[in-house]
Amino acid sequence: MPQAVLIEPAVPRQIFLPSDDGIPMETERHKLQMDLLIYPLKPWINRQPDGGYVGGNMFVYFSMDQVRNQDFRRPDVFVALEVPRGERKSWVVWEEGKEPDVVIELLSATTAHEDKGRKKRIYQNQIRVAKYFWLLAGKKQSLSKADTD
Repeated sequence: MPQAVLIEPAVPRQIFLPSDDGIPMETERHKLQMDLLIYPLKPWINRQPDGGYVGGNMFVYFSMDQVRNQDFRRPDVFVALEVPRGERKSWVVWEEGKEPDVVIELLSATTAHEDKGRKKRIYQNQIRVAKYFWLLAGKKQSLSKADTD
């Protein structure tokens, strides 16, 4: 009698990818700051006729190399326009059909170097996020694709 064989897709789907790395957030204040950005955006995103999603502190998967190397990217806040509404465990670019439109990182003394260096290059060159913002205690700096050409 033939046995059924389960064949996994060539690229993993969201349900098969890790959604947590076990590393806690920096501080409670960091979490509260993220919430202060995310929660006011939710009603706005829900009014968008073509859908949208706002999330934070969740993995964004953009390449198979990243998956193999477990090089997790977890923006503090991100927004994607013109995508179906609904809950997600992580953002998987090849399932969503697009990268996030906006990424916001909350800078601190311990994260600023990474956020302004390596993460900036990944969001700009690999994920190709249209707008990348850094926020620090009332100061704002941004980097857009146009700024980097």
